[in-house]
Amino acid sequence: MYYSVSKRIGQLAEVTALLGGIGLFAVIAITCVSVAGRALDGLGLGPVPGDIELVELGIGFAVFSTLPYAQFFRAHARVDLFKPAFGARPNRVLDLIGELLMCALTLGLSWRLWLGMLDKAAYHETTFILQIPLVWGYRAAMAVMIVACIVALFCVLRAARELMVPDTSAEAQS
Repeated sequence: MYYSVSKRIGQLAEVTALLGGIGLFAVIAITCVSVAGRALDGLGLGPVPGDIELVELGIGFAVFSTLPYAQFFRAHARVDLFKPAFGARPNRVLDLIGELLMCALTLGLSWRLWLGMLDKAAYHETTFILQIPLVWGYRAAMAVMIVACIVALFCVLRAARELMVPDTSAEAQS
């Protein structure tokens, strides 16, 4: 059952990363069209109205959507300065501590994002030019952060399991 859950959570992390990548490509396209419109302003074209607002919302979503992927596949930046000096068991303990800290950070970010989302919804704040409700961006980020919380909790479980049953660490990644 563990391997089935691991596989599904890995797929969920991959899907959110792909959605973030699609959002990033959309931001790139909007930026290119807007820059080209500015360059061709003399021909009756112009920049995309509200391009900066769209870029802000898109980049925010893209950044949040990479968190579950980086957590699940252990792709966060880390310093393995002492790893060669320790044996396998102390390294697994350090991995568990790192996963617990990342889980706490993810849960804390989600909590604050939730409060920010409630605030933006209560005051009906919108972007300046396009009048897009800011709560939409918060909702999109919150959806991805829910996935990030699930992934972070699973990663704590995975690290604890690897500490208790050392020979499963290679199998869990496959």
